[in-house]
Amino acid sequence: MRASLLQIDVNDDESVASRRERVADLVRDQAGADLVVLPELWTTGAFAYEEFAAQAEPLRGPTHEVMSKAASDAGVWLHAGSIPERAASGTGPATEGALYNTSLVYSPAGELVASYRKIHRFGFDQGEAVLMGAGTELVTVELPETVVGLATCYDLRFPEMFRGLVDAGAQTFVLSAGWPERRRAHWTLLAQARAVENQAFVLACGTAGTHAGVPQAGHSIVVDPWGEVLAEAGPGEEVLTVDLDPAKVAATREQFPALKDRLLGLDTPAR
Repeated sequence: MRASLLQIDVNDDESVASRRERVADLVRDQAGADLVVLPELWTTGAFAYEEFAAQAEPLRGPTHEVMSKAASDAGVWLHAGSIPERAASGTGPATEGALYNTSLVYSPAGELVASYRKIHRFGFDQGEAVLMGAGTELVTVELPETVVGLATCYDLRFPEMFRGLVDAGAQTFVLSAGWPERRRAHWTLLAQARAVENQAFVLACGTAGTHAGVPQAGHSIVVDPWGEVLAEAGPGEEVLTVDLDPAKVAATREQFPALKDRLLGLDTPAR
């Protein structure tokens, strides 16, 4: 399985509309890949809090239209990163008009097959944590060669979420992020930890550049089920492409069956 992570340079000098079209062309350039992954909130910037409400869109809004066509043109599964979603009525446990940090996944036919509202919002009672609603559901997507579990940025710090995704069948974690440069060491460490403890691939795609005054970490990374870094980007805009063997997940879990020794779970009673 060939995966391409598009580490997009998000900066304040490029309009949202221009960035959409530029990124769509980059997706089309990945024809021949099986899976293409984009970063978190690449249209607005993950730290551009003042832009969230102004740039918020419905699931099937402008970004959907452009990304759906790009996925279809390239013939790839596309994790289109996340958008600031403004919830419509009848969209599950959401208040109409509420904002969410929502990831979109498309089939090679351009069909929107899954969306994931970010569960863990960053900000410590400010920024995203107060501007965005919290998602409530774990989301997996079955691709032809692997089951993908979806996560976004700050989710990476919560291992119980990834165990939940494993219990739902995930063999590969795809994480889109807008991770700041000042905590880049945590990014690498946590990506490897989530891979090792869950014996799964981790495909973590971040942004490059500086937006809203916050330098981005870049360094998108692909980690195998043993924790080996298979590929890592640099700090700037880059396409990171790697060939994965999905069978390695089952082989690793059989060779070193640590997951079978779990004694504590989310339903373990407290004492």
